[in-house]
Amino acid sequence: MEIFEYMSKYDYEQLVMCHDKESGLKAIIAIHDTTLGPALGGTRMWTYASEEAAIEDALRLAKGMTYKNAAAGLNLGGGKTVIIGNPKEDKNEAMFRAFGRYIQGLNGRYITAEDVGTTEQDMDIIHEETDYVTGISPAFGSSGNPSPVTAYGVYRGIKAAAKEGFGTDSLEGKTIAVQGVGNVAFTLCRHLHEEGARLIVTDINKEAVNRAVEEFGATAVEPDEIYSVDCDIYAPCALGATINDQTLEQLKAKVIAGAANNQLKETKHGDILHERGIVYAPDYVINAGGVINVADELHGYNKERAMKRVESIYDNVARVFEISKRDQIPTYKAADRMAEERIEQMRHSRSQFLQNGHHILSRR
Repeated sequence: MEIFEYMSKYDYEQLVMCHDKESGLKAIIAIHDTTLGPALGGTRMWTYASEEAAIEDALRLAKGMTYKNAAAGLNLGGGKTVIIGNPKEDKNEAMFRAFGRYIQGLNGRYITAEDVGTTEQDMDIIHEETDYVTGISPAFGSSGNPSPVTAYGVYRGIKAAAKEGFGTDSLEGKTIAVQGVGNVAFTLCRHLHEEGARLIVTDINKEAVNRAVEEFGATAVEPDEIYSVDCDIYAPCALGATINDQTLEQLKAKVIAGAANNQLKETKHGDILHERGIVYAPDYVINAGGVINVADELHGYNKERAMKRVESIYDNVARVFEISKRDQIPTYKAADRMAEERIEQMRHSRSQFLQNGHHILSRR
């Protein structure tokens, strides 16, 4: 892997290799872009097949955070950390303390949070060494479990998508097929039920399905049946890549909007949705409630302020649809364009500011 060539091609700023022999820490911090502000992105711990695979994952995820934060309207750039190791076997306090010192050494260029393989408790240990960490225990003034906030943001995004698809954002009487009934999706189902939507649910966890049936009067189907049910809206809230060659032949929904990450198996599937006139709310725009919530911690967490910001996901999703129609492109491309336009606007503004400052100094 030609690392500098890759970083140059995709505009990465920094790659930091962190090693602590005593604790066994092997971490990679990737900072993609800090145009809008310091890079915010979680720390993932995973057993990678190779060091190169770990570096590629860190770089890919960091760029994704740049787009997610920019599209969410946050004054934050994108970064990500991967720690090489088995999260069930290799963790120790010294490892996360050492990692916290590496973050502190970046002096605010990078702010971390929990991700796959790491926990709130791990963030608390990192917090012993640095303040540049979010998602710590509420006892430290943090926001706690982000699932309810993420769910509310997805709910707002679904309403915006419904407005685009049906001409009204009312979900009353709409049939919504929810794939996965985990922490985020269960709270989402509550919002949908309270507005009068009819729910069809599935999950490999039968207890979660039964709970949704009991509390919301949902109809349960087997996991492989969720794609072919008659519904107005399909809400993928579990695994990624559920919009693919096989499922596209079964889906009957006019609107696709849900909490899952990486919903399109390939970009061509986003093109197919566009060609068929199916309204698709891009995942990283609609599910940004969690990152908006933890970002508020950087200003001293205020739940009311954070929830107000999460409500804007409605406007962000609507803006994606506007760009899609303006430029005649699929919504997944429109989401990227919305993020890129905001970053470029800031770069231009900064450049103009520096030029004006130079002119003022040269006249003195």
